[in-house]
Amino acid sequence: MTLVVATTNGHKLAEIARILDGLDCAVEPISAHASTPPPEETGRTFEENARLKALHYGRLVPHLTVADDSGLEIDDLDGEPGVRSARFGGPTYLEKFALIYERLRARAALGSPARFVCAVAVAERGDVVFEARGTIEGRIADRPAGDGGFGYDPIFFYPPYDSTLAEVSAERKAAVSHRGHAFRKLRAFLASRATPI
Repeated sequence: MTLVVATTNGHKLAEIARILDGLDCAVEPISAHASTPPPEETGRTFEENARLKALHYGRLVPHLTVADDSGLEIDDLDGEPGVRSARFGGPTYLEKFALIYERLRARAALGSPARFVCAVAVAERGDVVFEARGTIEGRIADRPAGDGGFGYDPIFFYPPYDSTLAEVSAERKAAVSHRGHAFRKLRAFLASRATPI
């Protein structure tokens, strides 16, 4: 079985490959199969964007194609950046962090509750055949910390670990992360498909 992952983000691909390791399934990036501009993410929810991307890329390859849409929801910013997480603020994460802290300070809401969300969709021959959602609850850290992980990990404080997700190993992060939760559900789905009837 081949699973094509519709991402150009090397960090995300590596994280997904670790979660699916051990399955009788080749995990390959979309770049190994097709070169096409990404679709415009017009969905209002993570689920809508995941479906949109899975179907877009799934039409280009003869394999199961998985796409995810994920991001950070901050309660005291009315759920922002949400589905706009990758496009929020400036082009660098330092700029995104600065804007988040500026807005939280303006609302006297430093330390706001927050969550990471990941929606996963798998397309096969033009149809969505599997969907899953994973979340992790935490809060915005007092300041960015840690040099592991990627994206918003340095500002996401996870109380059970007493640290940000950028301060823990990839294995500890995957054990609790939004992407870990969603892709372990995908792992179970792929394992069931591989089981002879």
